[in-house]
Amino acid sequence: MLEPSHNNELPAIPGKRYFTIGEVSELCAVKPHVLRYWEQEFPQLKPVKRRGNRRYYQRDDVLTIRQIRSLLYDQGYTIGGARQRMTDEGEGSPATGSQAIVRETIEELEELLKVLKPAN
Repeated sequence: MLEPSHNNELPAIPGKRYFTIGEVSELCAVKPHVLRYWEQEFPQLKPVKRRGNRRYYQRDDVLTIRQIRSLLYDQGYTIGGARQRMTDEGEGSPATGSQAIVRETIEELEELLKVLKPAN
């Protein structure tokens, strides 16, 4: 498990459509029971539930979880403070967490482009 201050050392998110709670747990370095708790506390986090109430998270959910993790573990917010910050960001106020997500996505796309470019 990663230390809280190592959010930028989290693994890259694979190009899948859906992730199980176990996969998201590994991608975000957060235990599954914490993810289930955060679902109750953060209205932005709503994984798809299918047969047997199994949760399937999409890429946006994983990015949201990483943002919540950063607010709680790296920036020291309380659950209530992080919820408020996420709500404020949803209303369009500038967000450093959103900028970090955009940067991470750009880096991943650039890496993918390098892989896909034909060797000269």
